[in-house]
Amino acid sequence: MKRFFSLLCLSILCAPVFSQEMAPDNSPAPVTSGTVNHTSEIAIIPEPVSVIKGEGHFVLPSNVVIQAPANMELTQTVAFLQERLSVPTGSFVSNVSTTTARATIKLILNDKANALLGKEGYQLSVNPNAITIRANKPAGIFYGVQSLIQLFPKEIEGKELMADVDWEAPCVEITDYPRVGWRGLMFDVARHFFTKAEIKQYIDAMVRYKYNLLHLHLTDDEGWRIEIKGLPKLTEVGAWRVKKEGEFGNFSVPGADEPRTYGGFYTQEDIKELIVYAKERFVDIMPEIDVPGHSLAAIVSYPELSCTPGAENYRVRSGERIMDWSKGAPPIALVDNTLCPANEKVYTFLDTVITQVAKLFPFEYIHMGGDEAPINYWMKNDSIKALMQREGLKTMHQVQGYFEKRVQKIVESKGKKFMGWDEILDGEMSPSAAVMNWRGTKYGIDATKKKHEVVMSPSAYAYLDYMQADVITEPKVYASLRLSKSYEFDPVPAGADPKYIKGGQANLWTEQVYNIRQVEYMVWPRGMAIAESVWSPAEKKHWPGFFSKVEQHFKRLDIAETRYAPSVYDPIFKVSRSADRQLMIDLSTEVEGLDIYYSFDNSFPDHFYPKYTEKITPPKDAATLKVITYRGKTPVGRMMVMPIDELNKRAGK
Repeated sequence: MKRFFSLLCLSILCAPVFSQEMAPDNSPAPVTSGTVNHTSEIAIIPEPVSVIKGEGHFVLPSNVVIQAPANMELTQTVAFLQERLSVPTGSFVSNVSTTTARATIKLILNDKANALLGKEGYQLSVNPNAITIRANKPAGIFYGVQSLIQLFPKEIEGKELMADVDWEAPCVEITDYPRVGWRGLMFDVARHFFTKAEIKQYIDAMVRYKYNLLHLHLTDDEGWRIEIKGLPKLTEVGAWRVKKEGEFGNFSVPGADEPRTYGGFYTQEDIKELIVYAKERFVDIMPEIDVPGHSLAAIVSYPELSCTPGAENYRVRSGERIMDWSKGAPPIALVDNTLCPANEKVYTFLDTVITQVAKLFPFEYIHMGGDEAPINYWMKNDSIKALMQREGLKTMHQVQGYFEKRVQKIVESKGKKFMGWDEILDGEMSPSAAVMNWRGTKYGIDATKKKHEVVMSPSAYAYLDYMQADVITEPKVYASLRLSKSYEFDPVPAGADPKYIKGGQANLWTEQVYNIRQVEYMVWPRGMAIAESVWSPAEKKHWPGFFSKVEQHFKRLDIAETRYAPSVYDPIFKVSRSADRQLMIDLSTEVEGLDIYYSFDNSFPDHFYPKYTEKITPPKDAATLKVITYRGKTPVGRMMVMPIDELNKRAGK
């Protein structure tokens, strides 16, 4: 309560100068052009707890001295700061561990802890003569440095010397600490393999926005990505498949002669290296071994783990259809991708896997999946029926619950905590099982009421594999998630018992994500929205102010050569039928202050073309509608080419 009272006082004293604009439905109104947070000079994401703008600027000298305590945990922080302040600026940057009056930047660990800051908070002071960052722990210094870099011009993100830049930062006093402790990003490296270097790149990107947990989804139907000693086929067989490109999930079944050379895995030494790399940046890595469903790669490697005869003929999935989702979840399996709950060999196998995973990963939790396990093969299996009779199980939920409880015992016997997707609660798990909520916020709320620790990652707000704009411009996925919707994410939803909420997380599944550039496109800027949701006080969140900051960060990402999605600028299409059944097209934008120009004549519109002002009807023989958004005379959106046939399909008969 003391911390809450202090936060309340701070938020009243240091409230932003703008007021919260609300739409009629109480959602944040679209951003109005010109609305900014603090000033255009201060665009820190995630929004700090308190920002007090001062007078004047700190000008970076040609010789910079960083004063930092001799602390091994600060080594990488100092190295990062040296690199950022030297490469693009040309300044000479040195560091010392003793107190010196000539220090340009002072990194100070508090002798007496400031209770308000906790383990990850910091105080950042910028005045015309020097910069000081104070924290209780090295993690706080690291996050203070991330905020400091965001105060300098966008060119600070450059990878080479940047000319003609005034290297200055506004004078400011910042007090900052996170709203929740678990601030996660999940990276699915099973559907497509990403190299060790690419995972490091992912870590470097996420820490800039103060994420502290990397959830690695290491196993699935499309690949087993971690070396397990004594089970060599997991990586000799289970890590490889046929390379396919196009629309994942609808690929043709690979032929017997197509080479299975696409994939890869991480050795245990690779994992150790990644853990050290992440820890230097104050990131924990949580492994996920997804069972009993999503286990085709394991079953192909060791068919005896299946209940189903003929499993020895299965192959690691290359993107062909293996599930029928037409009747919802759980899906109807066309191939049995589940480990057999009635097979003792499965638990021996998992004991071997979990033993080695527990030794490799220092993090206290092991995620064991538990989602989307199909039951249609179980329902007709004699061994499952015998298990149900022996154990008094009445339903398939209880069958999976039996499996989950046994896996939980294995995990806990290795000194780790068990976590699973929220389906595990259908099996009446003990409160010691932690839950990662994805199906809907209510499942997370219910889990807290049953005294389970919960990480909120509901798909409606936090699934970064979803489309960000219209399907004609995005890799086709079954749902959409726009930036403004992501920003509505609340890791501590109303109705939940907050003492059981560990934090929040965004998840990047990679069925349709083939390379690291597309990873960047899918994560940013929605990853910024989730970052602000899990770090910043709920009362400091403000959609217009946030988006004005995002636009500043787009410029930073351009300099850093990091890809991002400009989808927020694209028009939104809605269609209907008039009384005489004519197609009516309604165009809008996610942000205000944009104009939409269009054409039906197959030419590419610019700001001299008709401007959209009200619903439009296509000419009788028009084949396409082309649209683009402008801000003033500057194009900001992508040229979108919408087939009229597609709009007619959406409008229906």
